[in-house]
Amino acid sequence: MVLEFQTLVPEELPIQEKEVIPDASVKVLEEEGNYGKFVAEPLERGYGTTLGNSLRRVLYESLTGTAVTWVKIDGALHEYTTLPHVKEEISEFLLNIKNIRLKSEVDRPGKLRLEVAGQGKVCAGDIMASSDFHVVNPESHIATLDSDQATLNVEFNVERGVGFRPGVNDNEMPIGVLPVDAIFTPVRKVNYTVEPTRVGGRTDFEKLTMEVWTDGSIAPLDALKVAGDILVNKFFMFANVQEGDVDSIEASSIALNITPEQYNMTVESLDLSSRTLNCLKRADIHKVGEALQYEKSDLLKIRNFGEKSMRELYDKFAELGLPVEDIKGEKSEDEDDADQEEPKEDESK
Repeated sequence: MVLEFQTLVPEELPIQEKEVIPDASVKVLEEEGNYGKFVAEPLERGYGTTLGNSLRRVLYESLTGTAVTWVKIDGALHEYTTLPHVKEEISEFLLNIKNIRLKSEVDRPGKLRLEVAGQGKVCAGDIMASSDFHVVNPESHIATLDSDQATLNVEFNVERGVGFRPGVNDNEMPIGVLPVDAIFTPVRKVNYTVEPTRVGGRTDFEKLTMEVWTDGSIAPLDALKVAGDILVNKFFMFANVQEGDVDSIEASSIALNITPEQYNMTVESLDLSSRTLNCLKRADIHKVGEALQYEKSDLLKIRNFGEKSMRELYDKFAELGLPVEDIKGEKSEDEDDADQEEPKEDESK
């Protein structure tokens, strides 16, 4: 029996082309008034939640806005004063002021005026026009006057800031100045959802949908762009960290003759007055070590940070046993005289 073998040559299989995955992009699904809806896809698994949560927190906490920080009302020396022919109590009046939303055309503090007379409702739109600030919710209720003889004259102090700043009277404000809780954030609400999405034959990608509501002082798309820029700048420092930066805090603490733990203490932990604390934060000073690196002359250049605030800060350092005098030098006789004169100024008030 003869067996014959035939060599079979397999047919050449077609080369399967590598699947091309498109770059992720953001699309505007809807933007009308103060509301915007945006979609980012395709994202690798896990990045939908990472990006959505990060953007949400930045939108709420880090965007700069404009708000009233204190008011002066003719005839009102304190918040328990009763204004004649005004239905609202001062406490309710201040709550209404907190709801006024402003758009700033300048990057500096300023003033607004309200002068009304006669019976009727007073709204944010009655505030006198200004080239620096624009009221974006003119229908917001402020007060109700119940007599034709009623008058209401108010001065508003307007500032730029981020997040929320409680209105606290720290006894350094002049008589008649009433602090207001300041809501600086221009974003009212943020929602995000993460859903699976298909790219070709793959279903392991994600789609991030974000909804943003603002107060009208900024468009939702612009708010999203600003939040993205903030995150890019924060992440950029990690992408460019140098090997020598690892020991920078330790080196700084050694130079200041303090421990790394003392260097990293937050200025909030010093129990400072709200005025001094806000001044330091506005100067981007958040740690004890950062404050210690400032010369006295540089501290005094910070807006609203005077000799009294500086002495308060140095006293807190001394309570912690920090070597302030070794770093900054002892007080001059002029400074001692200035400190002794401050109680006299308080007594005159």
